[in-house]
This record gives sequence, structure tokens and C-alpha cells, in this order.
Amino acid sequence: MNVPVKTPVSETSWLEAVAWDAQGLVPVITQEAASGEILMLAWMNREALSLTVAEGRAIYWSRSRNRLWRKGEASGHVQWVKEIRLDCDNDVVLLKVEQISGIACHTGRKSCFFQRLESGVWQAVDPVLKAPEDIYR
Repeated sequence: MNVPVKTPVSETSWLEAVAWDAQGLVPVITQEAASGEILMLAWMNREALSLTVAEGRAIYWSRSRNRLWRKGEASGHVQWVKEIRLDCDNDVVLLKVEQISGIACHTGRKSCFFQRLESGVWQAVDPVLKAPEDIYR
């Protein structure tokens, strides 16, 4: 049986499709694959996205540390990538992940989006699952 095989122009030609910003970054929305819940927003450069594909785990570019950041390197809360998508403008990446330990946020919550606007005030509405001082010893 002859099955046509798609051969990429180059090993990294898919990276060229991404609309990188002036700093060489692209925003990344990270979503829990099983539930669809949005866990966090982070940034990637070319190397981070390429390594994410190669290793199968979420690797971001930390703007505050100015270096690659393997999610879970300090906390153990690794994100195993199940699917990667690119939006219609090619300027936002979506990662669908399996979140290890159920904690994505450095505050010890499941999601970084734990604050809700209520009567003009941001209220923390999701519980801390593990105290940050217990995560980052």
C-alpha cells in the first residue's frame, strides 16, 4: 500500500509560520487537556517552542529571569503537552497539557486565573491547594 508522506521543507519550517513579536516572543495560553480549563498565560521564543515539541513538556521563556523555564523545574508541577495549536493570526500558541499535581500557578492554585472581578474589586475565588513555601523550599 502506497501512503503519501508529507515531507517538510526543513525541520524547522513550521516555526517560520509563527508571527513572533519584536522581542522574538509569542504568547502561549496553556489549557488543561482533560477539562478545558485555562491554566496560565506565558511566553515562548523559538528555542522554547522547538524544545517543547522535542521534549513533549512545556518549556517557556521567562521574561523576568531572561532565560528558558521548564515548567515544573522547581515545583515538580510539570506540564506534559498533548496538543499544540496556533491561532488564526499565527500570533498566539495554545498548549493543551496534562498538568502534573493539578497545580499550575506559583501561588499554589490550579490556575493562574483565580481572581474574579466582583463589585469593582478583584477577589481570590479559587483555593490554594499547596502553600508556595511548601512548593518552593
